[in-house]
Amino acid sequence: MAAVAGSTGSRAGSPVVLMLLASFLFATMGVCVKLASTHYAAGEIVFYRGAIGAVMLAGFSRWQGGSLRTPVPLMHLWRSAVGVSSLALWFYAIGHLPLATAITLNYMSSVWMAMFLIGGAIMLGGRSGVDGRLIGTVLLGFVGVAMVLRPAVDHDQLWPGLIGLLSGMLAAMAYLQVTALGRIGEPEYRVVFYFSLGGMVCGLVLTLLTGGLHAHTGWDALWLLAVGVLATLAQWLMTRAYATGKVLVNASLQYLGIGWSFVYGVLIFSDAVTPMAVGGMVLIIVAGLAATLLRSRTAPADTTTHTTSDT
Repeated sequence: MAAVAGSTGSRAGSPVVLMLLASFLFATMGVCVKLASTHYAAGEIVFYRGAIGAVMLAGFSRWQGGSLRTPVPLMHLWRSAVGVSSLALWFYAIGHLPLATAITLNYMSSVWMAMFLIGGAIMLGGRSGVDGRLIGTVLLGFVGVAMVLRPAVDHDQLWPGLIGLLSGMLAAMAYLQVTALGRIGEPEYRVVFYFSLGGMVCGLVLTLLTGGLHAHTGWDALWLLAVGVLATLAQWLMTRAYATGKVLVNASLQYLGIGWSFVYGVLIFSDAVTPMAVGGMVLIIVAGLAATLLRSRTAPADTTTHTTSDT
């Protein structure tokens, strides 16, 4: 989930339309990841996603006359390490869980960020400095997680479920680093270029350590190409939307990705529909929106770096 596309240039297009398209593209990317997972390991998918994204962003930078040279390489290194770890875990979860479940657990990142704010408030100012409403969003989010994971436990999928939950926590950490990079003036396209480059390098290393690259067949190669292109385009659209639209409206539309993935899961993968899992998804969406609203009120300067589910 990180922002991409230059902060300069025209901002044409309705933020609502951009968010609708972005949420649809991210859910479609999830479908391609799940289909590719039948032939490729998670690390290999991360490698190709990073390679395609890096090429696209390098071309975009050249077209815009921008520079990929950075004065803060160590900050990019840390952001990439955390973000790529989250991405690899998320792709693993998509390959082993119902699509909507995996995507919902990754969307817990907003709730994790609220939890980080609570921990920071306790460390700096004691319990009196903690917003009770923020605590409520965290508790609501984890009730939703318990409901979502209950069907996974019944199908012996607890381990992939916990991995999906961890991917959301790491995504929240990556988002905080993206915010820090934005505050010192790093353009979004450069942040995501180094994230993509990190994914390419780390994905390749992981792949070589776990069996090497697989040979391609026609459809399998197409799924890999689609993952990289869809992820990059969706990040670009979502960044433009957050640059011009209202944070809470954009966040609400972003959660449509869960709805798209639910429809995809039922129609393409015949994922089972359980009332408990659907109820848990609703609770996580409500908790995420509430956490986003509370954070936007306390830290409005950070809204331009609100990020996506692709870490």
